[in-house]
Amino acid sequence: MFRARNTLLIVVAGISLLIASSCAMGEKADAKKKPVDAFEQNKHLGRGINLGNALDAPKEGEWGVTLKEEYFKIIKDAGFDSVRIPIRWSNHALKEAPYTIDPNFIKRVDWAIDNATKNGLYVMLNIHHYIELMEKPKDNTDRFLALWQQIAEHYKDSPDSVMFELLNEPSNQLSPQLWNELLAKGLAVVRKSNPGRTVVIGSAESNIINLLQKIQIPEDDRNIIVTVHYYTPLRFTHQGAEWIGAEKTKGWLGTKWTGEEKETQEVIKYFDRAADWSKENNRPINLGEFGAYEKADMDSRALYTAFLAKSAIERGFSFDYWEFCSSFGAYDPKKNAWREPLLKALIP
Repeated sequence: MFRARNTLLIVVAGISLLIASSCAMGEKADAKKKPVDAFEQNKHLGRGINLGNALDAPKEGEWGVTLKEEYFKIIKDAGFDSVRIPIRWSNHALKEAPYTIDPNFIKRVDWAIDNATKNGLYVMLNIHHYIELMEKPKDNTDRFLALWQQIAEHYKDSPDSVMFELLNEPSNQLSPQLWNELLAKGLAVVRKSNPGRTVVIGSAESNIINLLQKIQIPEDDRNIIVTVHYYTPLRFTHQGAEWIGAEKTKGWLGTKWTGEEKETQEVIKYFDRAADWSKENNRPINLGEFGAYEKADMDSRALYTAFLAKSAIERGFSFDYWEFCSSFGAYDPKKNAWREPLLKALIP
């Protein structure tokens, strides 16, 4: 009788544990099913920085930047919340169907995402510098969608801290109308394997704020962050920039940004325009790129960067400074040290 009672107690206890365990698992499953909030995701992106001129170069290292493992810890320790990783997938995939991406290149991207994640950084990965798509959109539509099918499928089990940006700075022949058509197709491809992934989408003509009104995003998809870029005035931010043209930018050298009212009001005008659009459309805003080229004087660069970063945060935008350690860089890879005026501008 004593043994039978003990046995019964053990069975009852076991059943109770199973029920408790099942409830806990059910709660975890429910938690997993809980939709991701785009505004919360945007807060997590917070203050970010671009790992530019590395994986977006024709070949990593060709533009002077090769990513190093320690960079991710350096970025996190400085106080940043996230990294945007520009990626030129189009240079690492077959030109003809099925447009297979080089598995070794995917491993390199995996490595970057893993290092960001283990250092507690949120990640935005994109398709960057897809020049052929900009020049001949219709000829490259199938390839663009095939790239996203592969990328999305490969990263479908990544944590919510990994976000997809459909395309950097749609421009050239990719008109606002064509971009709206393409972004809808691209988003549909991503959603097949990543129904709960936060997706970042920018406006046409290089993500300029003035084109926000023309962007068309599926109304029922609320897990989207809208990104804009800001490099105004170009005469200051791109003075001496060789890729724009030496003759064109020669007269820009020496242009300063002093933070006078005329200069700050220009920023406020555009940022308020983006904030108003955000409220009207209930979409969070990411300032995906901003910064000033190294040929501008450091005092001006720091003032400009600080005002834009502050203005973005005040309006609830996340931001990604362009960029970490190249010609706009806040970090000096030769000295293995932050350029303090720029770091303080970004992380007060």
